[in-house]
Amino acid sequence: MTIRPRLPQEELPASLLLLADPDWAQVKKYLDASSWTVAEESGEIVGVCGLMTLDRASAEIMNVAVDPAWQGKGLGKQLIQFALHEARSQGYDKVIVRTGNSSLNQLGLYQKCGFRMVRIERDYFVNNYPEPIYENGIPCRDQIVLEMAMKE
Repeated sequence: MTIRPRLPQEELPASLLLLADPDWAQVKKYLDASSWTVAEESGEIVGVCGLMTLDRASAEIMNVAVDPAWQGKGLGKQLIQFALHEARSQGYDKVIVRTGNSSLNQLGLYQKCGFRMVRIERDYFVNNYPEPIYENGIPCRDQIVLEMAMKE
């Protein structure tokens, strides 16, 4: 398994991107604006993680997605750690990540990586996605925003 930056002109698998964000219109908003880390196994991209600049001091982790066959093996954490290393090297003061209230595994992963919850954006998914989203039998309504300070 190799964790590396995306190569120029390398296509990211739409099937992976849609695992983390089911609305392609939303994905397109940040696809080209983000730098991407990929996990590659035997020439196939099996995981992705985007990092998008928000302003001079902060960036956002976008679309952490791992092929279902590779989930539960620590790959998501490795992708996030690689992106955080990139964020530190670029001098960001903080990195944020956003996820849904029903994304229980993701909430756990982000907190294990050191992120802390800072706010809830009520009804974000209800107001911004055309179709209802359900995960773990829970309606995804609210967006949870987590943050990590880069300076120690």
